[in-house]
Amino acid sequence: MFAVLHLADFPLHAILRTAPDLAAKPVAILASPRARASLLALTAAARAAGVTLGLTAPQALARCAALSLRPPDPAAEAEASAALLAAARLLSPTVETTAPGVVTADLRALPTDRHDPLLTAALTQLDALALPATAALAPTPLLALYAARQSPPISAFQSFSLSALPPRLRRITDPRAFLAPLPLATAEPPPHLAPILAGWGITTLGQLTALPKADIAQRLGPAGLALWERAAGETTRPLTPAPLPVVFAARLELEEPIETLEPLLFLLRRYVDRLALELRTAGLAAATLTLTLPLEDETEHTRTFRLPEPTASADLLYRTLDAYLGTLRTTTAVTGLRLHLEPTRPLARQPGLFDAALRDPHAFASTLAATAALLSPDRVGTPQLLNTHRPDAFTLTAPAALVPPAADDVLPPLGLPLRRFRPPRPATIELTNHAPGYVWTPDCEGAVSDHRGPWHTNGEWWTHADAWTREEWDVALADGGLYRLFRTPAGWWLEGEYD
Repeated sequence: MFAVLHLADFPLHAILRTAPDLAAKPVAILASPRARASLLALTAAARAAGVTLGLTAPQALARCAALSLRPPDPAAEAEASAALLAAARLLSPTVETTAPGVVTADLRALPTDRHDPLLTAALTQLDALALPATAALAPTPLLALYAARQSPPISAFQSFSLSALPPRLRRITDPRAFLAPLPLATAEPPPHLAPILAGWGITTLGQLTALPKADIAQRLGPAGLALWERAAGETTRPLTPAPLPVVFAARLELEEPIETLEPLLFLLRRYVDRLALELRTAGLAAATLTLTLPLEDETEHTRTFRLPEPTASADLLYRTLDAYLGTLRTTTAVTGLRLHLEPTRPLARQPGLFDAALRDPHAFASTLAATAALLSPDRVGTPQLLNTHRPDAFTLTAPAALVPPAADDVLPPLGLPLRRFRPPRPATIELTNHAPGYVWTPDCEGAVSDHRGPWHTNGEWWTHADAWTREEWDVALADGGLYRLFRTPAGWWLEGEYD
């Protein structure tokens, strides 16, 4: 069996996929950019206004002055074709791009009882991608194509149910009975044979196949013989498999600049859904996600996201973009977008009994992103000591998805733990014999009953910008409490309190 997924009015739905506001307006797609080009596809509002296919642009405008005429959009059609092809790969690895808006899949290797569930899943996926397609099953690719094209077109915003197979999915079990009432144009007769057959009074495929095949071949030649075989559904052919994608990217140039977040997120969701579907059908996952936003001032804003672990989930990829764009402010409006996913093999590891791995790295990363948006990115992360003797010198790095095991040679801490104040508190010190004798700080005040020190340290003296020097004292106050004080060229500071 062969399956065909068919998207009627393909040029129109390719545009509506990223511009859904046009669906409620009278819009017509022209067959070519020429001034007197005929109409190729219409929205329901245009049909309700009396516009019909085949009219020229001036004739259509005479019937509906509010009609919006748009030429075909090759970029939008390429994007829709990629989405249609990715959904077809849910059915079979052998998939062919038969025509614009038409893909054919070879299901002969699948059990019969899996045909309908897989086709239903493919149609559901296309609905999520805003591509309302129809499907058909038949013994040959040609019969499946005929059946898919005979299903009535589905509106992108029409409510429908997949519980009943017709009209979204048709199965051809009796080819002769199915073909007989179809119009002769279904088999695409050559232009020089159409008037001859019309003169014979032949208007359906059944009327043509009622004539002997040999007589048709004798009278109309090889073209007539091929037409008779197409009309009888006898034509079969091998599929030309479409190659798997090697680049997972999408781009869009906007007609009007975007100044708010909502329309940008809507477009990104459309592209992320398609790219994630391509990754899943290819058995891959995204390791990094790169977003580029061209701006109205002819500059570009680019950000690369290294994902916590490879994923092909559209929700996780979209969540990453949503969290980032919620904090982004550009100097001018956005005039386009580009997305690029770096593919890799999905992560496959067997968790160890004592591994301290994150249960959901992506949820953790989303929480970190939201926290960074509130506190600023330089205040969120895992502390790492710097390679310096400067006390309490550290930097923040991105947390690891898998906590490494503790080193065996780490010595336990000795002495009392010091609770550091960050930042250190300013202090006023009264010296007695060159040592602290009385302390005034926002956290404590009192006479010093005992002290240890001073300890002098310095470093990075070879650089003027990073040079540092300090004098440390440990003091015990008469009213209780052990504290660490230090002095720098800027003054005295309370560094922390001992437990």
